[in-house]
Amino acid sequence: MEARAIQRTVRQSARKMRLVIDQIRGRAVPEAYAILRFSKKHAAKQIHKVLKSAVANAEQRALRENVALDVDGLRVRYAVVNEGPTLKRFMSAAMGRATPILKRTSHVEIHVEGETPPAKPAGSASGRAEAKAPAPAKAKGKQAAVGAKPAKTKAKAKAGAKPRRRSS
Repeated sequence: MEARAIQRTVRQSARKMRLVIDQIRGRAVPEAYAILRFSKKHAAKQIHKVLKSAVANAEQRALRENVALDVDGLRVRYAVVNEGPTLKRFMSAAMGRATPILKRTSHVEIHVEGETPPAKPAGSASGRAEAKAPAPAKAKGKQAAVGAKPAKTKAKAKAGAKPRRRSS
């Protein structure tokens, strides 16, 4: 069971938000909530909202499909922050000039996934798939005689030779 949530055009740079999102990627949802709750970064508040939305989406999907879902068993499978559109503003500077100010935005995307028990492979009673023996490789071009030494290639011949010195 997988669910996702996306928040677009968050008014913070993607670079600052990635510092927080990297801490929760791959963690269990309760652990991610704890990390975000005690983080001093402003980005943690926005990421917490997106994570909460993804968990709510997973619960709704489970209700629709009549599947039992344990919220504590969810994991953050995919979490990424991408750059959004940049707002370009100008500030007055000395001698009548203007300096540009870039107000960066970002898009936050989080996927959560429920832990499911591993499926048993179908097949033999022992639970192992039978391994097939690899097929013999076919020789291209002329077939080599049995017991004959393989011909040296240019790469192998040069590997054993000393490198030439350049004379000036």
